[in-house]
Amino acid sequence: MTSAVMDLNVITQAVGDLEEDLVLEMLNEFVATEPSEEDAQKVVAACQQGMAIVGDLFDKGEYFVGDLIFAGEVLTSAIETLKPVIGSGTTEKIGKMVLATVEGDLHDIGKNIFKSMGEAAGFEVHDLGIDQSATAIIEKVKEIKPQILGMSGVLTLALDSMKVTVDELKKTGLRDDMKIIIGGNPVTKESCEQIGADAFTTNAAEGVKICQGWVE
Repeated sequence: MTSAVMDLNVITQAVGDLEEDLVLEMLNEFVATEPSEEDAQKVVAACQQGMAIVGDLFDKGEYFVGDLIFAGEVLTSAIETLKPVIGSGTTEKIGKMVLATVEGDLHDIGKNIFKSMGEAAGFEVHDLGIDQSATAIIEKVKEIKPQILGMSGVLTLALDSMKVTVDELKKTGLRDDMKIIIGGNPVTKESCEQIGADAFTTNAAEGVKICQGWVE
């Protein structure tokens, strides 16, 4: 059994180092041993810890946006490889999340990284894409009934769109049913308060941590 424990640290580090070939090679070997679902879940958790390393290195300025995107892809491939041994689909979902880049904004890199990391953390993520009006977001919220709404934007005008969306959610009585996190370059503590969101982040890894805290 010791080998499995040792491998978990190695796999965490390999994900953290963005060594995709090594990660997939190790996972394929692991799947070939016909592991139990419980063991497979531990490996998923080890891969997720690797993402935390990536997030920390990004914070320190050692990794860049491209590395974050690549890490998200490595993680997606890892989960795909493990799918046969983690039962139907991926792990137990910890919560539902609706994501959108708000009206007037066409940037989606940050949102996509957040989506990959959110899915890896166990969220069922419904991504509406870019340039989404308050009406479109509210329709989706009614349909999915998520615990979390994530809104992203890079342009300053995105802040206005976020505020309009939150105001509309208040009018429809849906605001109190979920937590709202906003992300993107222009968001600050002040804008978060003005918009009426629960939290803001400019870092996908940190944002996912906040969301995990909400559903625990």
